[in-house]
Amino acid sequence: MKLLKFGGTSVGSAESIKTVAEIVATYHREQIKCAVVVSAMSGITDKLIAISEKAASGDESYLELLKELEKHHFDTARTLINVHAQSRVFAYLKTLINELDDLLHGAFLLKERSPRTLDLVLSFGERLSAYLISQYMKELGIDADFLDARKVIRTDANFNAAKVDFESTNQNINEYFTANKALQIITGFVASTADNETTTMGRGGSDYTASIFGAALNAEEVEIWTDVDGVMTADPRQVKNAFSLEAISYLEAMEMSHFGAKVIYPPTIQPLLNKNIPLRIRNTFNREFPGTVISRNPYATQNTPEGNEKLMAVKGISSIKEVALLSLQGSGMIGIPGISSRLFGALARRKINIIIITQASSEHSISFAVSPTDAKLAQEAMDEEFAIEISTGKIDKAIVEQHLSIVAIIGENMRQTPGISGKLFSALGRNGINVRAVAQGSSEVNLTVVISQRNLSKALNTVHEAFFLSETKTLNVFMAGLGLIGSTLLKQIAQQGSTLFENRLLRINFIGIINSRKMLINEAGIDTNHWQALLEQDGSASDMGTFVHRLKELNLPNSVFIDCTSSDYVIKYYQEVLQSAVSIITPNKLANSGTYKTYQQLKQTAMRAGVKFLYETNVGAGLPVIRVLQDLKDSGDKIYKIEGVLSGTLSYIFNSFQEGRKFSEVVKEAQQKGYTEPDPREDLNGMDVARKILILSREVGLTLEPEDVEIQNILPQQCLEAPDVESFFQTLESIDDEMEAKRKKAAEEGCKLRFIAILEDGKASVQLQEVGETHPFYSLSGSDNIISYHTARYKERPLVVKGPGAGAEVTAAGVFAEVISISNFLYQQ
Repeated sequence: MKLLKFGGTSVGSAESIKTVAEIVATYHREQIKCAVVVSAMSGITDKLIAISEKAASGDESYLELLKELEKHHFDTARTLINVHAQSRVFAYLKTLINELDDLLHGAFLLKERSPRTLDLVLSFGERLSAYLISQYMKELGIDADFLDARKVIRTDANFNAAKVDFESTNQNINEYFTANKALQIITGFVASTADNETTTMGRGGSDYTASIFGAALNAEEVEIWTDVDGVMTADPRQVKNAFSLEAISYLEAMEMSHFGAKVIYPPTIQPLLNKNIPLRIRNTFNREFPGTVISRNPYATQNTPEGNEKLMAVKGISSIKEVALLSLQGSGMIGIPGISSRLFGALARRKINIIIITQASSEHSISFAVSPTDAKLAQEAMDEEFAIEISTGKIDKAIVEQHLSIVAIIGENMRQTPGISGKLFSALGRNGINVRAVAQGSSEVNLTVVISQRNLSKALNTVHEAFFLSETKTLNVFMAGLGLIGSTLLKQIAQQGSTLFENRLLRINFIGIINSRKMLINEAGIDTNHWQALLEQDGSASDMGTFVHRLKELNLPNSVFIDCTSSDYVIKYYQEVLQSAVSIITPNKLANSGTYKTYQQLKQTAMRAGVKFLYETNVGAGLPVIRVLQDLKDSGDKIYKIEGVLSGTLSYIFNSFQEGRKFSEVVKEAQQKGYTEPDPREDLNGMDVARKILILSREVGLTLEPEDVEIQNILPQQCLEAPDVESFFQTLESIDDEMEAKRKKAAEEGCKLRFIAILEDGKASVQLQEVGETHPFYSLSGSDNIISYHTARYKERPLVVKGPGAGAEVTAAGVFAEVISISNFLYQQ
């Protein structure tokens, strides 16, 4: 025999009831004996509570709500029941509605709704639905009876949460089923006392009803039919990648239900556990899916979404959205017996339920979590119990922390698997999630952490990815700047996306993009192949403050902010972004070449937040300039001197400035090829190179400020002060002879002109120099950058890094490389 239970969503409408009936009819056709427990129709229990509240408060509008409830059930009956049988069904439904009306009228007159009255009111939801479904089964030609569970389930008189008397209940159920052979459609949730007073067994009690009947009848299996595909690895409303489990143990199921898994009502397990009867969770609206089996000895292996069978140490992640954490602490607790007994005794006397408990090994403090509604009462109980110790300073007044959540990882195999705790805390730490308290049972079936409520969704996704999707990696990217570098980066990532996933199991998910005009944020991700159209179509007016606020509000795990602008406005938000545990990648050199204080603050903030602040492209575009320098330092080498041609633009200009060519013509050509800024003076004034050598000086360990970098100007004052670009080029022609004289002098001495940044003896400078054939910069060509490191290890011949130093492609590639490095950092084991 099987016991089937259908929840409120499964019987929420006439169409849903037809689906339920088809499931039951299938068992009937296959000659599988079964009994069916049903809940009230979806939303009816809440409506009954609201109606009774209005009636008890003297609000006559309860009558309108009652009419709506009556109409809902009569409309459902009209859809389900053949017209020839409707009068009989309507008569019974009307009898129930009239009985409910009388009850509510009494509450209205007395302006009172006792727990006893509420239980009787709530019973009508199940009584109406179970009767309707039993009559519809008859319409299908199945011999079915309506069984009001109040006839057989006996409880105490603890209204709203009655305790079952199993001895008399089991006897009643067996006697009833021996005498009645028809298919029984049973009311869930409701029961009665020995004096025939109606009781309920708590919200979710219909599951418990099925379990009670299943155990009493020694059923082969109990099936709970709901609206999800079984027990999920996490709450699918918060974790989109959650998937259903094939099998879990009774113990795992009880732990999950304790920590908020809504698919299982906590008391449901115990009667089945005693009889070793499996419980299966199935989806009414996905009948082909086998669901999750809960049993004493579940399958040892599970199918992951990738289809690989493996032993799962962690079976599920549960959470409680809102808890309060209370702490009792003080030196007067150390070594004093009975403190815990007094504390928990005081709480028990006030009927305060404790969710988790943790104590410091020093015995200096005890912390525990309770429902926020119990926090004030618990605080009063603690302060009252320890009033004498508090007055003498031996124990502090109770400390209460609100707006916290609980996350618990659960699995019987955790006790046999080393490294579970490390993996949990590592995943949380890398995403900036602080753990306020930790608790683990001696059975090691669960490991529980208390965190800030604002981080709950982020924590669930982070932990789920760590334990269930550890082979795949997802980076959530927010990017400012959609010009040449930003758009090129999007193009590169779009082209490489499938390869990255195939080879590295890495997904780069762009959540937000912003330029000076528009911004677009989509938590589901932005298609990098069509970002321009999506930005124009769905984007809103650009606002960097709002963009960063949404980044923080979404609080997604493994988040990265990329700044592909050259704006000093965007860098004002760096500190806020880093403090939100979001890594930053930027080719924008303004932050690191501003004040030394800003540079230090950003690096220290990133370190404290446990995230990365990466800016390799600040100096050498796609060249590993900063990384090489850091490796030299970290390995103990001493830096004596750094020289570099650090501007691809100036490299191209002076490589192209040869005999027979005018300097102004070369600059004009560089502008036309897109090597220079729209105004070439931004390249020729040396500031860009000065910023780069300043950044390198700080990486070496010097505390130089921007004004400490000596800049030798190439351009005379009249060029710098020209009113526009056209005027600048006209003025530039006036120095062609001067620049030719410099070139010619260098050539006569076997040298070439190079615009070089130098860091030596704690000083930084930028100047035009002549370099001879033996100098590593002599053979430079095109727009290449080159940098040489003179160190203790590289005395005779410097370490040289050379390659393309300008252009959107190489800079975007450098940013792309840092995105990959961020993924390695976030997913390191």
